[in-house]
Amino acid sequence: MNAPLPRPITLHASGPGGDLERRLRGAVRGELLFDRASRGRYSTDASIYQVEPVGVLVPASHEDVRAAFDVCRELRIPMLPRGAGSSQCGQTVGRALVVDHSKRLAGVVAFDREARTVTVEPGLVLDALNAWLKPHGLWFPVDVSTSAQATIGGMAGNNSCGSRSIFYGNMVHNVVAADALLADGTEVWLGPDARMSGAPPRLRALMDGLRGIAIVGL
Repeated sequence: MNAPLPRPITLHASGPGGDLERRLRGAVRGELLFDRASRGRYSTDASIYQVEPVGVLVPASHEDVRAAFDVCRELRIPMLPRGAGSSQCGQTVGRALVVDHSKRLAGVVAFDREARTVTVEPGLVLDALNAWLKPHGLWFPVDVSTSAQATIGGMAGNNSCGSRSIFYGNMVHNVVAADALLADGTEVWLGPDARMSGAPPRLRALMDGLRGIAIVGL
């Protein structure tokens, strides 16, 4: 007798966002998408995975992201940052509040021609960045195949590389520093001197832990 065919796991989304949606509507200015059609759109990316999120936030500002962190931390709901969703490994789908940075947090913040550094928001698309840099005779060398869609924030999160990575390196070799929010809401600057004495205690503890893991692994 043949064994029964395996059945895929199916996650059934709940109705409207309840406390999460209500709290977010009082805390952010960006778009909130809790309808079934929007949750369905954000349940997929370029991977084979499909997981319907609890809701979607399209933040209007970095303050919206900070406010959403506070709400989700209090309600114990996961947050999932999303760029283009162009990876084939499923990093941007999950049972969480998806935060889509690609629509409004996609600008160039600062540029230093002499240092050859540019500060950008996480939703900036790679091709848009290189179009901005071209008049200055520069380009960002991490050349992923989805450069017309991939965002810098997503590329940093995935440590993207590209066909020229043997010569130019991947993202870890081309990012000088990053501003970040930790899960507990601590705002940190991650850079060469992130272990400096003035760093927040939470960051110092995390870095000491990572250093310990590295030493144990030697």
